[in-house]
Amino acid sequence: MASGPQIKANLMEAVRLIREAAKKGAQLVVLPESFALMAMQESENIELAEVQGQGTIQDVIKQCAIDNNMWIVAGSIPLKAETVGDARRASAASLMFNNQGEIVARYNKIHLFDVELDGDSSADKQSKKEIYKESDTFKAGDKVVVVDTPFGKIGMSICYDLRFPSLYREMVKQGAEIFLIPSAFTKTTGKIHWEPLIKARAIENQCYVIAPAQGGYHVNGRHTYGHSMMVDYLGQVHGMRLKGSGIITMNIDLKAQQKVRKSFPVLQHTKL
Repeated sequence: MASGPQIKANLMEAVRLIREAAKKGAQLVVLPESFALMAMQESENIELAEVQGQGTIQDVIKQCAIDNNMWIVAGSIPLKAETVGDARRASAASLMFNNQGEIVARYNKIHLFDVELDGDSSADKQSKKEIYKESDTFKAGDKVVVVDTPFGKIGMSICYDLRFPSLYREMVKQGAEIFLIPSAFTKTTGKIHWEPLIKARAIENQCYVIAPAQGGYHVNGRHTYGHSMMVDYLGQVHGMRLKGSGIITMNIDLKAQQKVRKSFPVLQHTKL
């Protein structure tokens, strides 16, 4: 997706894409980070944060799950922090809905994007620094989340988490077979690191990776890299969407994955 600051418009587009995926036989849909709100001001994420189980964003995704008889992972939405008394910040949370519209898992983004980047530069254009400080708006999560689903054991993460391999190894220790990495990578970092990191997490853990991303120019001035992709346990790309709205699909074959894990037992050979 290439979401903007209008929640209603973003949800309309998400519903359209979910229906398109359903027509292609999808049973599990994963949406990008910030799919319902790419805020103009970061403070809007706090002002518009929903309580888990209540709110427009969750109501729409719940109904989509029921109407299309599918599981849906709301890539990330701002939710009220679970800690009582922490009204100053929200949680960047990923919610998993089953096909009955029930929330079966919540993952709060653990690694927050607090960085300064040198923006794109060219001969006729001076480089502009990009500054991000998610910790001003969001409270970091502290729990690894692995969910047992009809599609396999799924490990949940969000965007910047991708850079921390220890998180994914811990998920594998808890049985993960599939990683979800809904993202909004910047164009600056994405063109260098996105695909290598996705493939690395897949190969080193022999896991499927589903990584839907924001891709394009946004009203708030951000430029996200896109390149949504699905990668198998060998690091092979099975679908890619460079930018803009659209869907990609992939079949999950857990038997083939287990066969490779058995014949090439790298996970069992780990010493540390």
